Amino acid sequence: MKTLKMAFLNEGGGTLTLSVRNPKDNITEAQVITVMDNIIDKNVFATTDGDLVAKKWAKIVDTTETVLYEAE
Repeated sequence: MKTLKMAFLNEGGGTLTLSVRNPKDNITEAQVITVMDNIIDKNVFATTDGDLVAKKWAKIVDTTETVLYEAE
């Protein structure tokens, strides 16, 4: 499964990471930056350490899950 992870800095110097499952396969850096800027500009999320003030990083994480045992 692919997950888009975006990290932001808040006013207190902390980091908030947002995860979005199954992003589009053809998502671009420019699209992600635009979304991150909008999240900051529109003050979408509140944190205990203040508003989000900057983008830190964004990446797509691709994980593979292998079931070794599962009770029926």
